[in-house]
Amino acid sequence: MKLLTLARDLRRRKARGRLGLFVGEGLRVVEELARSPITVRGVLHTPEAATSDQAAAVLRTLRQRGADVAEVSERDFATAAETDSPQGILAVAVAPDHRLGTLPPGDAIRLLVLDAVQDPGNVGTILRTAAALGATATIALPGTVDLWNAKVVRSAMGAHFHHPAFSCTWEELDGFCRQHGVAVWAADAAGEPLEGLSPPPGMALVMGNEGAGITAATRNRADHLVALPIAAAVESLNVAVAAGILLHALRR
Repeated sequence: MKLLTLARDLRRRKARGRLGLFVGEGLRVVEELARSPITVRGVLHTPEAATSDQAAAVLRTLRQRGADVAEVSERDFATAAETDSPQGILAVAVAPDHRLGTLPPGDAIRLLVLDAVQDPGNVGTILRTAAALGATATIALPGTVDLWNAKVVRSAMGAHFHHPAFSCTWEELDGFCRQHGVAVWAADAAGEPLEGLSPPPGMALVMGNEGAGITAATRNRADHLVALPIAAAVESLNVAVAAGILLHALRR
């Protein structure tokens, strides 16, 4: 399959899942891919995008690693790109095969779980925050935007390349948590205030949908509901902001 055709196909979630590939758009993301151990199948770029020294160096590195590098017109590139302002460069790469069974063993497992979080920008920011704060992995439950969506990958700015991120069902996650003694804490406005709580050694922190919050399945399964106290005049926090505050507070 030609690289341009492949990149177009990977705009669809089913194709990404079937092929085990994803697209990273923008020079920053492609640079991060070049620094990572992830296999890059190919790079598409427009004539103008390859003129900077920065882009030329990245393209040279990826060629040396065996990636197929192809120049395409602005019009053709636009048919493959998914994000706004993709800077005329994108890479097709192999998605790491992370799952519950590949997580490192230990008593201090810290999972960040996304329960029907749908905005790609929020999910990308959460991924980057989870990686920065040392979470073991970020897990997407059904209803959450695909973690390998190009907009998520770009927003995460390379977090995918060194932080385990994958999808699973509640049944799979529940079995893992019970087997490994991981407590499930879910963020909810009706929960117990964060202050004074002592987090367990192993924990899965669940963040809910931007508008509806956690699902009934999460509410029924959670061992503990935790609330982030905020001023009465403020109705709620952005889910990515709340996730960052809770992750940092629960590191202790």
